[in-house]
Amino acid sequence: MVRATFAGFTTAVSALQANQKRLDITGQNLSNMNTPGYTRQALQVSSVNYTNPISHYMNGSEVAVGFGVHMDKVTQIRDPYLDIQYRNQMDKSGYTDAMQATLDRLSDVFDETSIQGIHQAFLNIRSTLENQHDPSKVHDPIFEAELRSRMQTLTNLLNDAYRQVEEAEKVEYSKLDGRGTNEQGSVEQINEILRQIGGLNRQIKQNQIFGQQSLELMDERNLLLDKLSSYIPIEVTYYKDINYDGNDDGIIYDYDSKGNIIGKRDWPDDLRVEMVYQDKDGNTQKLTLVEGTIGSKDDNYGSVAFTAPDGYLDDPSKTSLTFKGFERDTNGNLIPNKNPIEFDSPVFTPGANGTTAEVGNHFADGSGSIQSSLDMLWKDGITEGITDKRGYGYYKAELDTLAKSFAEVINGINAQGTQKGDDSVLLVNKTDDSTKDISAKNIGISLGWQGGTTHIGTSTDRNPDMNATVLNLLEAMKATYPTDSFLDPDGNKLFDDVDLKDNSFADYMNHVSTILANDSYRNATNLKTNVTVLNGIQNSRDSVSGVSLDEEASNMMMYMSAYNASSRLMTTLDQALDVLINSTGVVGR
Repeated sequence: MVRATFAGFTTAVSALQANQKRLDITGQNLSNMNTPGYTRQALQVSSVNYTNPISHYMNGSEVAVGFGVHMDKVTQIRDPYLDIQYRNQMDKSGYTDAMQATLDRLSDVFDETSIQGIHQAFLNIRSTLENQHDPSKVHDPIFEAELRSRMQTLTNLLNDAYRQVEEAEKVEYSKLDGRGTNEQGSVEQINEILRQIGGLNRQIKQNQIFGQQSLELMDERNLLLDKLSSYIPIEVTYYKDINYDGNDDGIIYDYDSKGNIIGKRDWPDDLRVEMVYQDKDGNTQKLTLVEGTIGSKDDNYGSVAFTAPDGYLDDPSKTSLTFKGFERDTNGNLIPNKNPIEFDSPVFTPGANGTTAEVGNHFADGSGSIQSSLDMLWKDGITEGITDKRGYGYYKAELDTLAKSFAEVINGINAQGTQKGDDSVLLVNKTDDSTKDISAKNIGISLGWQGGTTHIGTSTDRNPDMNATVLNLLEAMKATYPTDSFLDPDGNKLFDDVDLKDNSFADYMNHVSTILANDSYRNATNLKTNVTVLNGIQNSRDSVSGVSLDEEASNMMMYMSAYNASSRLMTTLDQALDVLINSTGVVGR
């Protein structure tokens, strides 16, 4: 018996439809070549075979022929392994990129290669003392006024440098919470990303249940996941919700009236996003921030909050990051996290051997821009336990060390050369005109020196030379600290606690600037390496998921050739059918 009359036409029509759809998809790919996040699409097909053989008169099953091609679905071409690599590298690049922006801000304060800053101010004071050391000039008010002016310039520069570091610190806090700006901070952006991913999870799954692939929505979600990975380290998992109808294989079955399976569909994947962090003991932990499509509305995603009360710059320990997500109960059921994960500033503990600091929950070193901000805000590079990064605290402490040491030395030397009972204080804490708690933020000229009641010391019963104090001040400007060059009348060392790491006052600024330059150079090198690796992974990912003009043009020609062949098949079948109908079975022709 010949094959069913229109079976061949069915095969040809399915081929025409499939190749037409492939041409449509190729056009879609080409039109989105430059669309950010777009993933190349392809048609998934399968062969149409017999489902219910048996006719008494048909050929045996060993020569059975199918009925053409079936269009299963339009899919995306992605490599999950490359996605994982890319997001892990985004994590590292996000850290070094954010850190470089911070170091660049600090370089505006400490880089004095092109400006006359604190280093030059110390040299100017030294130059003035050299001009004043002659005994005939010690009492000259013009020279003393010039020295006072030079000192005033230095204290103003120290005040301004400290203020600029504080401003950079405020910018870092603003990067986290957006406070004081018209832009979203990182915390707000993370929350917005989590909200969008949670909403897309629901929308994508709902569409897929009804047979709509929502590939463009999946592209949008992938872009958000890439962006989130630049802030915090994450792991992304796709999984089946096996509880949807009691089936354990994650497949939707369609049945006929007799209970026979007549079709099946995959149950859509859910997506889970977990934040990877470390506890204070260094153990790796995970917190689920997005959990598929559980609950309703906003039940399927967590949040992060930044706590920073008024006056937090004076006490950074009051600031914290709080991550809320999901955890599992004793039965393995997912519940909202009742004990949010706190990221607090280090806990400082004074001890016999000095102060130590203990870090609580934190991200691994070099993990995302959030960790970069926390490192700069909370680590001082000095205290044991947090020496791995030199943050704002380090540079403020270095400025304070310089200001306090300078005031101690200048006031101490002047006190030795001043008549008993006379006020000898030249540099003070200008908030209360005292020598208590002098720092770079508050150092200034004493009211007595400004008002003319305090002067540079001259001859006393301790030293008959009228220019001894000026000479000692000049020696102090040249000396490196610690130093044993200065003694009190009893022969004890003065300024034994002043330690500038074997630098003079002027050179100490170069010392700090060099440390910053080295940190910046090292980070810039890491950033360049990370970006290079990231671009390499991106190129690999684009070779799989991106749209290639040459490849799509080749596909277009191939699909068009297949379309023409399918059309030719229909013509041939039509000719065969014409022969069968019009050229056979006519008696007596």
